[in-house]
Amino acid sequence: MSRDDLFNTNAGIVKTLATGVAQHCPKAVVNIISNPVNSTVPIVAEVMKAHGVYDPNRIMGVTALDVLRANTFVAEAAGMPRGTVSVPVIGGHAGITILPLLSQSEPRLDFSPEVVAKLTDRVQNGGTEVVEAKAGAGSATLSMAAAAARFAESCLRAMCGSPDVIECAYVVSSLVQPLPYFASRVHLGRNGVERILPLGPMTAFELAALEKMKPELQANIDKGVKFASK
Repeated sequence: MSRDDLFNTNAGIVKTLATGVAQHCPKAVVNIISNPVNSTVPIVAEVMKAHGVYDPNRIMGVTALDVLRANTFVAEAAGMPRGTVSVPVIGGHAGITILPLLSQSEPRLDFSPEVVAKLTDRVQNGGTEVVEAKAGAGSATLSMAAAAARFAESCLRAMCGSPDVIECAYVVSSLVQPLPYFASRVHLGRNGVERILPLGPMTAFELAALEKMKPELQANIDKGVKFASK
């Protein structure tokens, strides 16, 4: 199923659910994981605006699956155990809009430019890899569930007062102009996004990839906003 197919299937569902949230629990912290996240998050935001209950800090697109993939693939490439590497992933949640910042991995790892390009491409196309492995019989269901559980648990811990809960999420952001939405590391708190963290230093490869993604991510955002206005 293409991203356009996903949009046609999910956009109306997300709009209906967002309307229910706006009418019955407008103070909820909403995690949007329905693809295409680049477009469905703006749909939710526009619905909230239309109902007069918009709070950008309470609307988050779940991109944790990209982080889990980056952490796993980078650990494997470095010959390290899974769960021992942390890689921030910025941008969006589809294709070239997904940008793992390998230069900011913890611990810091030194890969050749060729390996960096290969790992970046693998993270960007992780969903396709799963579909191909299943010979078209399914998609990334269990890993998506794991990502949803991880992010929801982080939100709940933050809402219960745990300090220093940091996750990557696709949110309303002014980090990268002129994009109104962007995925990056955020500090979660009792009311959702407490603070958006700086992107930090990036390599020439990462900066070029950031520029390359901008038109596509903006088009995805515009598509969601346009649908919400119907």
